[in-house]
Amino acid sequence: MSLNDDTPDNGDLVSPPAKLPVPDEVQAAIRTLIRWAGDDPEREGLIDTPARVGRAWREYCSGYREDPAQHLARVFEEVGGYNEIVLLKDIPFQSHCEHHMAPITGKAAIAYLPRDRVVGISKLARVLHGFARRLQVQERLTAEVADCIWDHLQPQGVAVVIEAVHGCMTARGVRTPGVGMITSRMMGTFLEDHRSREEVLRLMGY
Repeated sequence: MSLNDDTPDNGDLVSPPAKLPVPDEVQAAIRTLIRWAGDDPEREGLIDTPARVGRAWREYCSGYREDPAQHLARVFEEVGGYNEIVLLKDIPFQSHCEHHMAPITGKAAIAYLPRDRVVGISKLARVLHGFARRLQVQERLTAEVADCIWDHLQPQGVAVVIEAVHGCMTARGVRTPGVGMITSRMMGTFLEDHRSREEVLRLMGY
């Protein structure tokens, strides 16, 4: 608050959101893991860690509590005769692999060739995040995003390409950083017509 302003700072008026309670059994499991890893869960720096980790994983896996298809429920049919590719690319996302629960960090390109309706572009990103915020493998994530768009928008074609780095490969096991994995799923005209497939891949930058 400045010396010339009698209005309280908004930060003093807004209470922080209530913290999500973490069940005792979840915190106990995290303490067991900390202890098994070689540290003392009772030391000062780790006292509140079990609750923090529990809340973090509730957020990491928030996709289990939503149906990504709901984001495609509202469509627009007044598109002025537009019948070319709709593409949203370089969509950042983060997930966790189901094998080691290590981070998967990457970007996605999602395209479809509309038949008679389109959807708000932010909804494509929301579909991706809805599936990504679950324990995943990249191949299934790619297929789930493509299938969801195909089933609910009923376009002429769908193309999804995901490029990601996997913590289970970079931070453990083979410990090979700087390696990216690319997966793709083509449906409809992008699968059947090589010219359409080449066009969408070129627009995506591949």
